[in-house]
Order: sequence, then C-alpha cells, then structure tokens
Amino acid sequence: MSTPNPQAASANGNSRRRGLLILGAVVIVCGIAYAAYFFLYARYYESTDDAYVNGDVVQVTSEVPGTVIALHIDDTQAVQAGAPLLELDPADAQVAVANAEADLARAVRQVRGLFAQGQQLRAQIDQRQQALRTAESDLKRRQSLQSDGAISGEELSHARDNVTSMRAAVAAANEQLSQTVAQVDGTTIANHPQVLAAAAAVRNAALALRRTKITAPVGGVIAKRSVQVGQRVAAGTPLLAVVPLDDVWIDANFKEVQLEHMRAGQPVTVHADVYGNDVTYHGRLAGLAAGSGNAFALLPAQNASGNWIKIVQRLPVRILLDPQELKNSPLRVGLSTSVRIDIRDTSGPLVATAVRNTPQPTQDSVGDDPAVAARIAEIISANAGTPPAAPQKVSARARPRGLEHNEAAVSEDNPGSDEAVQAASAAGQP
Repeated sequence: MSTPNPQAASANGNSRRRGLLILGAVVIVCGIAYAAYFFLYARYYESTDDAYVNGDVVQVTSEVPGTVIALHIDDTQAVQAGAPLLELDPADAQVAVANAEADLARAVRQVRGLFAQGQQLRAQIDQRQQALRTAESDLKRRQSLQSDGAISGEELSHARDNVTSMRAAVAAANEQLSQTVAQVDGTTIANHPQVLAAAAAVRNAALALRRTKITAPVGGVIAKRSVQVGQRVAAGTPLLAVVPLDDVWIDANFKEVQLEHMRAGQPVTVHADVYGNDVTYHGRLAGLAAGSGNAFALLPAQNASGNWIKIVQRLPVRILLDPQELKNSPLRVGLSTSVRIDIRDTSGPLVATAVRNTPQPTQDSVGDDPAVAARIAEIISANAGTPPAAPQKVSARARPRGLEHNEAAVSEDNPGSDEAVQAASAAGQP
C-alpha cells in the first residue's frame, strides 16, 4: 500500500479553494451588477409579451334591402374611403323616387288650389252679400206697404225668410274662407306644410336610391366578405368588414402588480413577432382598461363561496403607435408583440381623457345634396304656375262674429305673413 503524497493533497486543496473563491467572487460581482442594473435601469420599465395587435373592424351593412348585382372587392384587397364596394338592384328605389316626385307635384297643385279657392270664396261672399242687401231692401219695401194692405202677410213672411237665408249663406261662406285662410295663412306654395312633407318624401326616396351603391366608410383592407353576386340581402345584414391598418393599436395585458406607476402618455417600445427585433415601434400609453377581462366575462367568477385561490389578474393597457412607423411596417390585427413601458415619468393622468389619435370619418348625407334640392325646386316651379294672391282678410262688413279674434291671433303668431305672401306672389315665386 502506497503512502499518499502530502504535497499533492495540499496542492489539490489549494486549487479547490481557489476555484471556490473565484466562483464566489463571480457570483458577488454578478449580484452587484444585477443590483446596479435593476436600481439604475430595470426598475423604471415594465414589460410583457402578453400583448396583441388590435384595431377597428368596421362592419359594412346594407341600409336598404335589395339584390346584389355588382361586387367590386374581395378579401385582402386594400380600399380607400369612399371607394365602391358593391351595388344593389336600384329598380325598386327608382320607382319609389318617381312616386315621391309625383306626390310632390300633386301636393303643389293641391296647395295651389287652396290659394285659388280663397279668391273664389271672396267672390262668392261678395255675390251673397249683394243678394243679402237686395233681400233686406225688398223686406223694408214690403214692410212699408203692409200698413196700406198692399201685400199679404204671407209675402212679408217670405221676404223675412229670404233675408234670414241670405245671412246664413254669407256666414257659411265666411266660415269657408276662414278655413281656407287658416290652411294657407303665412305660407307660400314652396313652404306650405303639405309641400314640405312631400319634398321630405322625395329626399327619403333619393336617399334610399343612393344607398343602393355601398361605398367604403373608411380606408383599409377588406376582410370577412360573406356576400355574393345575386344574393338577396336585408337591411342591416353584415356583408363584409374593412380593417383600417393605419390606425391599429396594442392591447398589452399587464399583471396588476405592474400597474402602480403606469400613467397615460408614458413612452413605449414594441417589437412584433412578425418582424422580430429588426423593427422597433415607438408609441405612448393611451390608457388603462376599466376592468380586468375576468370582470367583463360572460360568466364572471364568484369567489364568495367555496374554496378560493388567489390568481393574479391582468389588465388590458392600450398603446398607440407612431403612424409613420405603421405605414413603413404594417401590422395585422391579432399578431403577437412584446411591450416595454418607461414608467419614470408619472406626471400623466391615471384615467385618459382622449384615446383616439385620428378622427373617424362620416359619410355625407343626401339631405344637402344640391342635385336633389334642384330637382325638388324644379318640380315645385313646374307645378306651381303663376301663384295667385294670398287670401285677404275677411272684410269687416262680411266678417261673422268671433272671426276678428281668430284672425288677430293668426296675425300675431305670423307677423308679416301677408306681406311675405304678397311679395312672393308679385315676384312670381312659389
């Protein structure tokens, strides 16, 4: 049996001791470096890879029923705002427009007849007033002859009845004139309520005709097309979607313990898995969601009964990106990303007051369409003819009892109405 060499054992012990000292020194240096890194840099950032691209998915629906006769787009195609998407059969809408225009012409002629009826009634009142004066004169003459016995009592009774009948006829004509004045007082043919209602029906029919051509409400990429040529669609049926890829954002789901120092406006850097680390997006924190996904779930958790295990919740944080960087490197809805937020600046608000970075465009209304307004004016002018003078106030001699008060009330509610009607009539305008 050989005797161990004391020098070799001592050398091995020194070597092992030296290795442990070096390892300990490395661990200490790494610990110091990590502590310095955390306190000087890392503690000012919060990051997560539970983040996904999100954006508006604008559903395009038909506002009127119809049959699709043309389809101009398909999935994955980029379109500009206002570009034609599809067309519906306009036959029914064109018939409705023609019917509305005919109703407008009929309403103009009816109102024109009301103005003419006022002239007729005034002439009728003048005629009946003359007949009343003649009957009253005959009655007075017969009353003077009755004392001499020149006429019979029966003839005198007939004369009285004739006067009474003429007075009733004059009162009836005054009431008819009052009714006509009430229908047209303070208006012209163009602004009469019946004409305005018919004109509104024309605009409604024109709007339905315009809606047979469906255009893109926003610019973006076509997705989820479910409509085919020849398909009959009902109003409100989803046809396709437009996704504006130039206005997407990031929904990053941070743990609740990471939210303490997050404020709106803080700078953010984002890396998308589709581009890797080659592309870095810069943005800002737009705001924090009003609740966790668990709170808004269809069946939220009920922890008031049974065994309970605490689970760290995550809260969606919205991040807006630089539009120019999105234009250079487009993203798609649903892609995975990694997010890092610089939380050093805590001067921003806890609750954001404005999140959207671009206003959403709205489609023009047909209510102010110059072509529709011109067509309505053309129909009114073609059917109004030469407008007659507006019915005048009933004369005091032929005015029945109580009519003075009604006309005073009308004149008080419509000051200057007679002058406006007469001026429009003199100018030859409906």
